[in-house]
Amino acid sequence: MKYEIGARIRKFREDRGYSQIELAQLIGVSNSRVSNWEQGINRPDADILVDLCKTLNVSPSELLDVHLKDDELSDMERKVINAYRAKKDLQSAVNILLGVE
Repeated sequence: MKYEIGARIRKFREDRGYSQIELAQLIGVSNSRVSNWEQGINRPDADILVDLCKTLNVSPSELLDVHLKDDELSDMERKVINAYRAKKDLQSAVNILLGVE
């Protein structure tokens, strides 16, 4: 079985200008693990996904390719999400208030 997350890891890594070795060092794994993920041989453990998302500056839904349907969010929830994304300088404070950091 070939895991599809590897292609997304490679895309985001390359978009950020990291080599496999650099990404591995940033998240504290061997470069062979990163290579195996990208080749679809295996996939990252759940505990490493947070580090991957932070390092690659992507949301878990982007990395895992899991997306909510538009009808699952209210108009207010969409507005809040868009405002959150637009105000990078406030994101850390909001994360702390919501207990997600």
